Amino acid sequence: MRQKTLENQKFHYQETSNDMHIDVYPNYLPERSAPEEDYYFFSYNVSIQNLSPREIKLTHRHWIIRDGEKKERYINGEGVVGQRPTIKPGDTFEYQSFCPLNTPTGNMRGKFQFIDNKGKTFWSVVPLFFFRTPDSFKN
Repeated sequence: MRQKTLENQKFHYQETSNDMHIDVYPNYLPERSAPEEDYYFFSYNVSIQNLSPREIKLTHRHWIIRDGEKKERYINGEGVVGQRPTIKPGDTFEYQSFCPLNTPTGNMRGKFQFIDNKGKTFWSVVPLFFFRTPDSFKN
Protein backbone atom coordinates (compact mmCIF):
# COMPACT_ATOMS: atom_id res chain seq x y z
CA MET A 1 0.00 0.00 0.00
CA ARG A 2 1.32 3.44 -0.91
CA GLN A 3 1.71 6.06 1.73
CA LYS A 4 -0.40 9.20 1.39
CA THR A 5 2.76 11.29 1.06
CA LEU A 6 3.39 9.57 -2.28
CA GLU A 7 -0.18 9.84 -3.52
CA ASN A 8 -0.42 13.55 -2.76
CA GLN A 9 2.63 14.60 -4.74
CA LYS A 10 1.97 16.45 -7.97
CA PHE A 11 4.21 14.68 -10.47
CA HIS A 12 4.51 10.95 -10.91
CA TYR A 13 6.79 8.97 -13.20
CA GLN A 14 6.69 5.20 -13.63
CA GLU A 15 8.46 2.38 -15.43
CA THR A 16 8.10 -1.40 -15.42
CA SER A 17 10.98 -3.59 -16.55
CA ASN A 18 12.13 -7.09 -15.62
CA ASP A 19 9.08 -7.60 -13.38
CA MET A 20 9.91 -4.55 -11.25
CA HIS A 21 7.50 -1.59 -11.20
CA ILE A 22 9.18 1.66 -10.15
CA ASP A 23 7.33 4.89 -9.33
CA VAL A 24 9.10 8.19 -8.65
CA TYR A 25 7.57 11.31 -7.10
CA PRO A 26 9.88 14.38 -7.17
CA ASN A 27 9.25 17.43 -5.01
CA TYR A 28 10.83 20.87 -4.61
CA LEU A 29 11.69 21.88 -1.02
CA PRO A 30 11.75 25.70 -0.85
CA GLU A 31 12.48 25.69 2.89
CA ARG A 32 15.83 23.95 2.21
CA SER A 33 16.68 25.97 -0.92
CA ALA A 34 18.49 29.29 -1.41
CA PRO A 35 17.69 30.50 -4.95
CA GLU A 36 19.67 33.72 -4.39
CA GLU A 37 22.73 31.46 -4.02
CA ASP A 38 21.76 29.17 -6.93
CA TYR A 39 20.91 26.33 -4.57
CA TYR A 40 17.73 24.35 -5.21
CA PHE A 41 16.90 21.38 -3.02
CA PHE A 42 14.69 18.58 -4.29
CA SER A 43 13.47 15.36 -2.73
CA TYR A 44 12.20 12.31 -4.53
CA ASN A 45 10.21 9.36 -3.26
CA VAL A 46 10.75 6.00 -4.90
CA SER A 47 8.41 3.02 -4.74
CA ILE A 48 9.67 -0.35 -6.01
CA GLN A 49 7.13 -3.14 -6.41
CA ASN A 50 8.23 -6.71 -7.06
CA LEU A 51 5.90 -8.15 -9.72
CA SER A 52 7.90 -11.37 -10.07
CA PRO A 53 7.19 -14.70 -8.37
CA ARG A 54 10.67 -14.59 -6.77
CA GLU A 55 12.09 -12.81 -3.75
CA ILE A 56 14.64 -10.22 -4.91
CA LYS A 57 17.27 -8.03 -3.28
CA LEU A 58 18.26 -4.55 -4.48
CA THR A 59 22.06 -4.54 -4.63
CA HIS A 60 23.21 -1.48 -6.61
CA ARG A 61 22.08 1.81 -8.08
CA HIS A 62 23.24 3.90 -11.04
CA TRP A 63 22.05 7.49 -11.43
CA ILE A 64 22.60 10.13 -14.10
CA ILE A 65 21.74 13.59 -12.74
CA ARG A 66 21.47 16.49 -15.19
CA ASP A 67 21.01 20.11 -14.14
CA GLY A 68 19.29 22.85 -16.15
CA GLU A 69 22.60 23.73 -17.85
CA LYS A 70 22.94 20.12 -19.09
CA LYS A 71 25.85 19.37 -16.76
CA GLU A 72 25.78 15.71 -15.78
CA ARG A 73 27.05 13.79 -12.81
CA TYR A 74 26.97 10.08 -12.18
CA ILE A 75 26.25 8.25 -8.95
CA ASN A 76 27.01 4.54 -8.57
CA GLY A 77 26.88 2.56 -5.39
CA GLU A 78 25.52 -0.26 -3.32
CA GLY A 79 21.85 -0.29 -2.41
CA VAL A 80 19.79 2.83 -1.78
CA VAL A 81 19.87 5.16 1.25
CA GLY A 82 22.23 2.80 3.05
CA GLN A 83 19.98 -0.22 2.55
CA ARG A 84 19.99 -3.33 0.38
CA PRO A 85 16.35 -4.30 0.81
CA THR A 86 14.87 -7.70 0.09
CA ILE A 87 11.44 -7.47 -1.55
CA LYS A 88 9.10 -10.45 -1.52
CA PRO A 89 6.78 -11.20 -4.47
CA GLY A 90 3.99 -8.62 -4.58
CA ASP A 91 5.60 -6.43 -1.91
CA THR A 92 6.75 -2.82 -2.26
CA PHE A 93 9.79 -1.04 -0.86
CA GLU A 94 9.65 2.75 -0.52
CA TYR A 95 12.32 5.30 0.30
CA GLN A 96 13.03 9.02 0.07
CA SER A 97 16.24 10.68 -1.03
CA PHE A 98 17.40 14.15 -2.03
CA CYS A 99 19.12 15.96 -4.88
CA PRO A 100 20.51 19.50 -4.59
CA LEU A 101 21.00 21.36 -7.88
CA ASN A 102 22.56 24.68 -8.89
CA THR A 103 19.67 25.35 -11.30
CA PRO A 104 15.88 25.52 -10.78
CA THR A 105 15.35 22.64 -13.21
CA GLY A 106 16.98 19.30 -13.87
CA ASN A 107 16.33 15.61 -14.17
CA MET A 108 17.45 12.18 -13.05
CA ARG A 109 17.36 8.76 -14.62
CA GLY A 110 18.96 5.50 -13.78
CA LYS A 111 18.65 1.85 -12.97
CA PHE A 112 18.68 -0.54 -10.04
CA GLN A 113 20.45 -3.88 -9.97
CA PHE A 114 18.73 -6.79 -8.27
CA ILE A 115 19.57 -10.40 -7.49
CA ASP A 116 16.85 -12.98 -7.17
CA ASN A 117 16.70 -15.90 -4.73
CA LYS A 118 18.23 -18.18 -7.41
CA GLY A 119 21.32 -15.96 -7.78
CA LYS A 120 20.36 -14.32 -11.10
CA THR A 121 21.26 -10.62 -11.35
CA PHE A 122 19.36 -8.15 -13.51
CA TRP A 123 18.80 -4.40 -13.93
CA SER A 124 15.49 -2.53 -13.90
CA VAL A 125 15.03 0.91 -15.38
CA VAL A 126 14.18 3.90 -13.18
CA PRO A 127 12.07 6.32 -15.24
CA LEU A 128 13.43 9.68 -16.31
CA PHE A 129 11.97 12.21 -13.88
CA PHE A 130 12.14 15.98 -13.70
CA PHE A 131 12.91 18.54 -11.03
CA ARG A 132 11.27 21.96 -11.37
CA THR A 133 10.69 24.82 -9.00
CA PRO A 134 7.19 26.35 -9.14
CA ASP A 135 8.66 29.50 -10.72
CA SER A 136 10.24 27.51 -13.54
CA PHE A 137 6.77 26.70 -14.92
CA LYS A 138 6.24 30.39 -15.70
CA ASN A 139 9.12 30.39 -18.22
